[in-house]
Amino acid sequence: MHRYDPARQRLAIGLAGLAGLVDATGFVVAGGYFTSFMSGNTTRMGVDLASAPAMAAVPLALIGCFLGGVIAGALVLRRARGWHKRALLGLVAAMLGLAAASLWAGGEWPFLVFAAIAMGLANNVFSRDGEVTVGVTYMTGALVKFGQGLAARLVGEARPATRGYGMLWATLAAGAALGGWLSSQEPRIAAATAFAAAVLLCGAAFRIERGSPLIEG
Repeated sequence: MHRYDPARQRLAIGLAGLAGLVDATGFVVAGGYFTSFMSGNTTRMGVDLASAPAMAAVPLALIGCFLGGVIAGALVLRRARGWHKRALLGLVAAMLGLAAASLWAGGEWPFLVFAAIAMGLANNVFSRDGEVTVGVTYMTGALVKFGQGLAARLVGEARPATRGYGMLWATLAAGAALGGWLSSQEPRIAAATAFAAAVLLCGAAFRIERGSPLIEG
């Protein structure tokens, strides 16, 4: 996070909030499965294999959709250097638009498929040399870096590399809370809100890359 300028840091934080919103909505719609937290789906798959093997197909399918999004995003990243953020976020917005439309039409499974693909795509937005630099849909690493930064401060050391990760986690949590609340009222509204947020983030990425197109990552 600390390597990026403030505009890109805000974009990463916004993406984390979007991931929390989408994941919470998917959690409600899928009845306890995730559209962006694949560690959770992997654990659920293991539990399902042990207790109800047929149900293991649900988390496995979501993992496959997410992986497909990651692969597609990585291919886009290779071809869109210098404007990959707007390209990827345009695709994220398109997938979330299809997800929202599917849910409004009564299609819960298409919603989950499109949402998981969108979250896979989103994890390529902050990448350098083929490696993810900021994970926007999973926060274990962010919490570790945040904790390491707090430990360093307790002994009077400066750890610039750990700054921003606490905010990243907090924003994902806030997005999840918003998604949970909206979904408790009407999941279709939550899905539409996620689509609108993705469109706004795509616009932000366009402005960022137009203003400083030579900055990679």
